[in-house]
Amino acid sequence: MADETQDTEQAVKGVAQAAEGMVAATAEQPQLTGGGQQNLDFLLDVALQVSVEVGRCRMSIQDLLQLGQGSVIELTKLAGEPLDIFINERPIARGEAVIVNEKFGVRITDIISQQERIEGLG
Repeated sequence: MADETQDTEQAVKGVAQAAEGMVAATAEQPQLTGGGQQNLDFLLDVALQVSVEVGRCRMSIQDLLQLGQGSVIELTKLAGEPLDIFINERPIARGEAVIVNEKFGVRITDIISQQERIEGLG
């Protein structure tokens, strides 16, 4: 459990560093880039939507209308493939499903590179 906590803390630090890099790269206002940590403090309470995508599929409306309780939808991802982690609908990392205190969670295994994030914006 301590390893999971340490891994999670490292992943969160990685996301925070990535966010700092994005702010520094996109900020046009001098007060965001010149003051260091003090100017980033106002961002720390901003709520972000975090979502994890297990997989996707395409289906026709006819197939959709035939779905019922117990139906199975086949997804494009294979079992064991990394899950995609999004922040505000933008890809930011990949991870694996875990169970924490009888709830699903995701362990971050890879932070998407800055180049991949920039390509994802277009």
